[in-house]
Amino acid sequence: MKQEEKILRENIRHLIRYVKHQKEGEESQLRLIIQQFVGHELNDLLKEVSVPDVEPTPNKSTGINVLEELLKKIIPVLEVDYKSLTTDPAQRQSFRAHIINAVINTLTPAKVNTAAGEEEESADTALQEVEVDEEIEITVGPEAADDEKFIDIRTDSERAAEEEPEEEDPKDMFGTGVEGDETGRNVAYQSFKKVESSVIDSYELLSNDEDQELFYDYLIANLKLYFDKFEGELASAVEEPTNQAYDMAKSEEEPAVEEPMAGEEDLELEL
Repeated sequence: MKQEEKILRENIRHLIRYVKHQKEGEESQLRLIIQQFVGHELNDLLKEVSVPDVEPTPNKSTGINVLEELLKKIIPVLEVDYKSLTTDPAQRQSFRAHIINAVINTLTPAKVNTAAGEEEESADTALQEVEVDEEIEITVGPEAADDEKFIDIRTDSERAAEEEPEEEDPKDMFGTGVEGDETGRNVAYQSFKKVESSVIDSYELLSNDEDQELFYDYLIANLKLYFDKFEGELASAVEEPTNQAYDMAKSEEEPAVEEPMAGEEDLELEL
């Protein structure tokens, strides 16, 4: 009996060792699979981070490529300001008109920069000639004597206030030539100040006439299209889709008007 018990104990030990060994092997294999999977995912992640997400644009002009980068900068700014005008659609219409007009006024001088430089040079020459003529003008007669006798009794502050020209509101200058809601104009003025330098810098990157023309035309067109998109998103009266089953169920839920019982009308009249 002791010998049989000893053999049984030995067999149990072997069985325990075998099960433990199998378990350790499965755990090791599982760890190896997990490590390989993690390593593969990590390599893919590093590749995505290290390689910039730049799509090739072999069929586009440089002007369009520059415009795309500009739109990424300015459209989110214009969208926030445009959608803040919710009191009256006229405010948004005014905002739209003033922004587009401002872009045109900003880029037009750049398109005719050379001609403007020549005109400015000729204007300076003409101005110098006028100044010379004014310098040699001499006033004689009684009026000159009266001017010499005039005693100015104004204080320095009064003299400065009268001689200083009245400054024009920059918002009025911004809205010159465009009619529309004043609130929309004011918000457009502030909004354009945020994006003006980006528009100018992007345009001045281009020296090719075709690139400049495409940039200018597509910028105006895209601004109009984005404003249309913003207006559609702000539409307040959006009709919810429905069906016949819903309409029937809704009508059944409406409380029926209770008719007065016989005698109730007479009672109310007597009261």
